[in-house]
Amino acid sequence: MAVRIRLKRMGAKKRPFYRIVVADSRAPRDGKFIEEIGYYNPVSEPVEIKIDGEKALQWINKGAQPSDTVKSLLKRQGILDS
Repeated sequence: MAVRIRLKRMGAKKRPFYRIVVADSRAPRDGKFIEEIGYYNPVSEPVEIKIDGEKALQWINKGAQPSDTVKSLLKRQGILDS
């Protein structure tokens, strides 16, 4: 099972809000997930990002691959370094 850390879109039309989830790569974007590890709100000013760094690193060490967007959010929060 290939596991990914990715965004799950929520919120109203034109008002996106994302949850950062760990999910099977074959699952649909807003479908079933394994665990929620944070959220990202690009609409608020300033942009709101909250990620449980311990859980994120734990999943990455287990082999989960973050999506490009989640990888940039993790770097922005200082959780990933590279």
